[in-house]
Amino acid sequence: MTNTVALIGAGAMGGAIGERLLATGNRLFVFDPDKAKVEVLVAKGAEAAASAAAAAGKAGFVILSLNAAAIVRRAVFGDGGVAAGAKPGTLIIDMSSIDPDATRQLAADARERSFRWVDSPLSGGAPKALVGELTLMAGGEADDIADAHKVLRDVASNYTHMGPAGAGQTTKLINQVLCGLNFMAVAEATRLALDAGVDALKIPQALKGGRADSAILQEYLPRFVTRDYRRTGRIDNMVKDLNAAQDLARRTHTAMPLTAVCAEVHRLLTAAGLGGEDQAALMEFFRRKDEEHET
Repeated sequence: MTNTVALIGAGAMGGAIGERLLATGNRLFVFDPDKAKVEVLVAKGAEAAASAAAAAGKAGFVILSLNAAAIVRRAVFGDGGVAAGAKPGTLIIDMSSIDPDATRQLAADARERSFRWVDSPLSGGAPKALVGELTLMAGGEADDIADAHKVLRDVASNYTHMGPAGAGQTTKLINQVLCGLNFMAVAEATRLALDAGVDALKIPQALKGGRADSAILQEYLPRFVTRDYRRTGRIDNMVKDLNAAQDLARRTHTAMPLTAVCAEVHRLLTAAGLGGEDQAALMEFFRRKDEEHET
């Protein structure tokens, strides 16, 4: 059975999700204030909507792929937002990465308006979305989680119900702590390999299957060596998520000294104008003064 999906937000991540949904036979209505982003999906078979309300009114599922809690709230409850057009009982699936407390409030506000809400942030980025291999961590009611899977199974190979509303977002923050620290470790080790004269490009194969192995090691060490900064994510998005993780740590009285260092390095890179670059640009923190290159 074909699903009808409203996609609100067609940026790098939302666009990849939309492309995959179209490739797997879903009917897609898409809204983004940036018309150029909408047109990319229209060229692949999507239908443009004049507003989030118009998109939601035609769909059985609403997927949000946005960048901050305030933007999510505006897209759902603001003028021309999802709530203005969606039918009662519509399932809203928020695939954004936002604060867990904000998510719990959004879910409560949605229920007051007779909508259902699942927070389902992701890991894997646009490349994994395009081949249907995202990892999703979901929060919400069990029945809603099961219904959400009817469409999310087209974009994800790993989908886990973590608990009530907000649990998915909390798990995503844990994911981002692990990823942020792994990016830092791999970049630092790459610098050591280069300085020590080891053939750094052989390291992923040499360590494959050992305890030091990871998806980030395999994908990013070669990119660190060659300074391949093609964007699949953004440093400033990592800053946002690490900030949120530190806020949560303060509320739970959790000591996270390594995360603090990682966050500061990412903030330094953002202050240096690299916030819009891919995580691969983390290598700039370890660049030697005698190295000349273009990013």
